[in-house]
Amino acid sequence: MSSTSPVDDFPTVGVIGGGQLARMAQQAAIGLGINLRVLAAAPKDSAALVINDVRVGNHDDARAVFAFADGVDVITFDHEHVPPSILRELQASGVAVRPGPDALIHAQDKVAMRRALTDAGLPCPGWAVIDADAQALEVRAQLEEFGERVGWPLMLKTSRGGYDGRGVWVADSVEAAVEIIEQNPLTAPAAWLLEERVDFRRELAAQIARSPHGQAVAYPVVETVQTDGICREVIAPAPDLDSDLAISAQSIALRVAEVVGVTGMLAVELFETADGLLINELAMRPHNSGHWSIDGAVTSQFENHLRAVLDLPLGSPAARAPYSVMVNVIGTDQDHLYSAYRHIMARDPHLKVHLYGKTPRRGRKLGHVTVTGDDLVSLRERAHHAADYLAGVIDE
Repeated sequence: MSSTSPVDDFPTVGVIGGGQLARMAQQAAIGLGINLRVLAAAPKDSAALVINDVRVGNHDDARAVFAFADGVDVITFDHEHVPPSILRELQASGVAVRPGPDALIHAQDKVAMRRALTDAGLPCPGWAVIDADAQALEVRAQLEEFGERVGWPLMLKTSRGGYDGRGVWVADSVEAAVEIIEQNPLTAPAAWLLEERVDFRRELAAQIARSPHGQAVAYPVVETVQTDGICREVIAPAPDLDSDLAISAQSIALRVAEVVGVTGMLAVELFETADGLLINELAMRPHNSGHWSIDGAVTSQFENHLRAVLDLPLGSPAARAPYSVMVNVIGTDQDHLYSAYRHIMARDPHLKVHLYGKTPRRGRKLGHVTVTGDDLVSLRERAHHAADYLAGVIDE
C-alpha cells in the first residue's frame, strides 16, 4: 500500500483522469483522510493543481496506467475513456477497478448501453445501429426504414467518444443523414447509432451510489437545463415532479446499476415525456447533475463515490434545503474571473463558488456556483447572475 498519510491503514484511491471531477473528489478525500493519486494528462490539469500525488501519463497507455496503479488500493475514474483491454489486464493482475470494464463499457459505448437496457426491459427511445460494413445504398435503406418507423427528424450519434453535445446531430431527411455520416467517418469499433428524436417536457437526472456488496442510495431527482448541448443549470429536486414519477426515476437508476453492475456513482439522464420516462445517457462517475450535492446534500456525490469504491457504508443523500440551484460557469472571451469575486460575494453572501483552475476558453466549463433555500425563483436569479458575472456575460 502506498500512502502519504501518517496513518498507515488509510487507503490510496487512484483516479484516472485529471479533470474537475478528480479535483472535487480531493475535498471529500481530505475529510475522510483518504489519499488520492491522480493520473493526469498534463501537470497543469485541474486535479493535478490540488492533489499531492500526481503521475503524468495517457489513460490509453497501458504502461503508464500499470505504473500508476502500483501501490493503490482501488482504481476509479474522472472520465470513461480508458480502453477496456487495459482495465481487464489490471483486474487480472489483482487491482480492484471500480466500476469494472464490464460495467464501464455501457458508458463508453452507446450501442452497448442501448442493447443492455433494452434487453432488460428498461425504457429507451426507439433506436437502431447502422451496419458497419454497409455500402452506401444499404446505409440509405437503413436510414429510410428507421425514419419511416420513428419519424423525421431523427438523431444520429457516434457510439463512442461524444460528450457535451459532441458526436450528436439532428437530421431532418435521409439526405441530411447521409451527408453527416459521409462527413464524419468513424474508426472501429465506433458505430453510428440512430435514435428517435424524443418530444420531451424536460430533462431529468437520477443519481445513485452503489457499493460492491450491493448497498445503494438514491439522490433526489433533479432537473437539468442544457444550452448548446452543455449542462447549464441543475435544480434539485426537480420542481413540480410527480412523486410517483420521481420514485420511478430512482427505481430506473437502481435497476440500471444492477443490470450493468455499477460500483460507485451512476447518473442516469432521462427525458420526461407525456407517456413517462425514457433513458437518454449514462455516466459511471460523479456527474455534472450532482455538483449541487457538495453544498446541498448531507453527503456529496464525491464522498459517496469514494465510500462506494472503497466498500464503506454509504452516506445519506438527503437534501439539506428545500431547493438547491447549481449553474455552470461557461467560458466566454473574459479571462479574468477572480476580479468578479468582490461583486458577487458582496451581492450574495450565501453564494458558494467552485472554480476548477482551468484556463478560460469560450464554451469551456470553468466552474459552477450553487445557492440553497426555499424561494426557487430567487435562487435561480441569484445563481445565474453570479455565473454570468463570473463569465463576463454581464457587468452589473
